[in-house]
Amino acid sequence: MILIADGGSTKVDWIALNKDKSEKFKTRSEGLNPAIVDKNLLEKRVLINPEIGPVVDEVTQVFFYGAGCGTAKAIKTLTEVFTKVFKNAEVVVAEDMLAAVYAASEAEPAIVCILGTGSNSCYFDGEVNHSCSVSLGWAIMDEASGNYFGKKLIRDYYYKIMPEEIRLKFAADYNLEADYIKHELYRGDAPNTYLATHAAFMFEFKDHDYITGLIEKGVDEFFRYRVLPYGKGKETPIYFIGSVAYYFSNIIEKVATKFDLNFAGAIQRPIDNMIAYHKKYLIN
Repeated sequence: MILIADGGSTKVDWIALNKDKSEKFKTRSEGLNPAIVDKNLLEKRVLINPEIGPVVDEVTQVFFYGAGCGTAKAIKTLTEVFTKVFKNAEVVVAEDMLAAVYAASEAEPAIVCILGTGSNSCYFDGEVNHSCSVSLGWAIMDEASGNYFGKKLIRDYYYKIMPEEIRLKFAADYNLEADYIKHELYRGDAPNTYLATHAAFMFEFKDHDYITGLIEKGVDEFFRYRVLPYGKGKETPIYFIGSVAYYFSNIIEKVATKFDLNFAGAIQRPIDNMIAYHKKYLIN
């Protein structure tokens, strides 16, 4: 059995394939970001999945592409976890940007961006990924991501910048006690995921000027820091991956037009496109 996974900080989408490359099952587990989640918890999150746990000894190959896997240390951590869990499997761990490229452009040059719980980008020249900057994650980067917007919403609520009608609904939907927030940020298992849960609130008010302005500002920052430095013009397509990108694609397109760039589309869940790529190029 072959397992292919698209791993975010909040959740991981898995597809299991039989030897003949037919689909055996699809499933989802909690996030497996090695930069955020403790090693023991990483293992537990895989094993408690009701589809994966019972068949770990049947797995012969694991292709895992995940958030937080952009360094050798992170790759080593997850490789050790998966090698321990899937004792009979060959394990490949790579960063989620590679999966995004597989899903979006296959073999054509493009800029590929991720806007989910976190954010990132790369320029794919047709063979190799190039990054304009190392990603330092949720605390100081991740522009236009779920955790970025969650942080903005909470801060605007406390500074009373948020319009009153939205402020009242936000307070009704989330625990906004200061002690609770500080616990989740400084002692919680995954502060980036915690912040990102608040971003879903924006979908309800996505046509409100306050929310639209918040999104436009975040996307503008993302383009300035994570797209423009590649120095590519309108001839280069720009693909976006992730739930935030998918639901706010109209705003992304608007900002791209402002910079005279080519927004080529948004993919909410790249896993299906990844399967086609693996079947064609990576699985014997």
